[in-house]
Amino acid sequence: MKLTVNEIFYSLQGEGGRAGKPSIFIRLSKCNLRCSFCDTEFDSGEEMTLEDIETHINQFGCKWIIWTGGEPTLQLTDEMVAFFKSKGYMQAIETNGTRKVPQGLDYITCSPKQHFERIKALIPHAHELRFPVVKGDPLPDISILPEADNYFLSPIFDGPKMNKDNIDYCVQLIKENPQWSLSVQLHKLINIP
Repeated sequence: MKLTVNEIFYSLQGEGGRAGKPSIFIRLSKCNLRCSFCDTEFDSGEEMTLEDIETHINQFGCKWIIWTGGEPTLQLTDEMVAFFKSKGYMQAIETNGTRKVPQGLDYITCSPKQHFERIKALIPHAHELRFPVVKGDPLPDISILPEADNYFLSPIFDGPKMNKDNIDYCVQLIKENPQWSLSVQLHKLINIP
């Protein structure tokens, strides 16, 4: 079994319910969306076996993997998740919600960008839903979304810089709709990968 990997790096989770936790990020190539605000280059990559990936990540001494992308569900399968689980790894995924996620994951972050009403059928429950927001975006109708432990609004930055208008707008929405919480991209604020 092989995956096309854009990059592997060890850092802290920068946003959401696991912010600040040490994690091994495995960024897979390819995405089925082309969002204008995306800050990731995911077209290139190196083909790696699961064993190659395991050898590479053993150096970090961390047992949390975050599968990210691009869109990791374009490549990641139940068998691949089971392989890393058998090696003692906990695994999270960051997905756009357009495809079903593999079985066996320990934490699901869904960051929907479109067709919110179709996501519930693909992902009935997520640990967090994280919505990127620009000033003026409508608040998603929570009743059509999957059940989640956490509902986050994430103000879109201008590249690596905060956008105060987007942050103020998210704060206003959350104060008016207290079932939502704020998730700021901490990794951009403190300038870590």
